[in-house]
Amino acid sequence: METNEEIKTMVKERYGKVAEQSKSQKSSCGCGCNSADTADDVVFDLDYAKLKGYNPDADLSLGCGLPTQFARIKEGDTVIDLGSGAGNDVFVARALAGETGKVIGIDFTEEMIEKANENNRKLGFNNVQFLLGDIENMPVENNIADVVISNCVLNLVPDKVKAFKEIYRILKPGGHISVSDIVTTGKLTPAIKSIAELYAACVSGAIEKSKYLDIMKNSGLINIRIDKENPISLPDETILRYISKEDLDDYRKSGISVVSINVYAEKPAEKKCC
Repeated sequence: METNEEIKTMVKERYGKVAEQSKSQKSSCGCGCNSADTADDVVFDLDYAKLKGYNPDADLSLGCGLPTQFARIKEGDTVIDLGSGAGNDVFVARALAGETGKVIGIDFTEEMIEKANENNRKLGFNNVQFLLGDIENMPVENNIADVVISNCVLNLVPDKVKAFKEIYRILKPGGHISVSDIVTTGKLTPAIKSIAELYAACVSGAIEKSKYLDIMKNSGLINIRIDKENPISLPDETILRYISKEDLDDYRKSGISVVSINVYAEKPAEKKCC
């Protein structure tokens, strides 16, 4: 079983390759797989092109939802995007936050930060910033964000308890989150869970939906709700690259499903004294 640091290293290497490949070709699949090895494993129908602020150079097809769709971002908001990649959701959020807002993208892959900064230089935004950092220990101060968004990234973070505690820390009182992510409706079989190569394709890194929501609640977040949920089908031919037919049959018989969700939650507002 991989340690947390080994998982981080593996994910960082995979996403670094995706960023490098994007210089010559666009990734053809969603959620972190890349065209060199697991192309078309999981494809999400995300119509970003219709969103204000969309920049095709920043869209590496790595998401599993549209977190800004439910994020209630207002003009003047400070928004933080966790696992910001090449800046896709950052630039959409910036269009909503406007000239008076600020959007910060955090990513722990150097190549992604480089790609995002390159995209921002072309766009010339002075209220967009990309920071190299770990979601389990974010390089930003307390109570800074009105809104936190993330798109198919938190499922890849090994210590989700730390991640949501950090989200709580950086949110302003009364602030909220809107995250798209991958969860399961039951516990994945050991064979599926052990496939390291699928961590960057969002499946093996996913945890049970109930546990995911409990972690959010235990971090202090309130008014938690699922705004959208869609089933995900991972083709048999993809899984069979890594496990036996018998293990695949066990997985299918388990009745466990993998779903993409968009979750909203709030940090409690400060109580007014007297």
